[in-house]
Amino acid sequence: MAKINIFVENTYEEFNIDEVKVFNNSVKITEFLINCSEVFKKSCLNKYKFLSICFDIVLTDNKEIHRINKEYRQKDTPTDVITFAMFADSSEDERFILEGEINLGEIIISLDRIKEQANENNVTFEDELYYIISHGVLHLLGFDHLSEEDYNFMVNYQNKAKAIVL
Repeated sequence: MAKINIFVENTYEEFNIDEVKVFNNSVKITEFLINCSEVFKKSCLNKYKFLSICFDIVLTDNKEIHRINKEYRQKDTPTDVITFAMFADSSEDERFILEGEINLGEIIISLDRIKEQANENNVTFEDELYYIISHGVLHLLGFDHLSEEDYNFMVNYQNKAKAIVL
């Protein structure tokens, strides 16, 4: 089993969140997803030998994610999550493994949007947060939701992954 290194940072000082709990649950979600054979076989990790994977989770507010969304995606609105999948989005000849570790990239999450969506969806804040973290991890692993089939695949595994921590 590969070691999973996740750096969790809450840049939204007014929003009190247990970063250690987010870290521990994100590790569990990631372990679950990479140990699902159907996920692993279709992931960007499938062809590679590695000892560990790493990625960042940045928790922020609507203002900051709006700025990032506008700058990098040309969308002038806040969103719940933006994923920069460095490894998955690189061509195979540009992918690198440094000392046995693959850096998958970064997940940026608006805690404001998570709170809003939890209320809209009539679920707990944690339910929505871990659903979105699962979504981000799947993007880091190379999944997208451009077709209905891909969307259903992701939603299915997002629900399974968040269920292991709730």
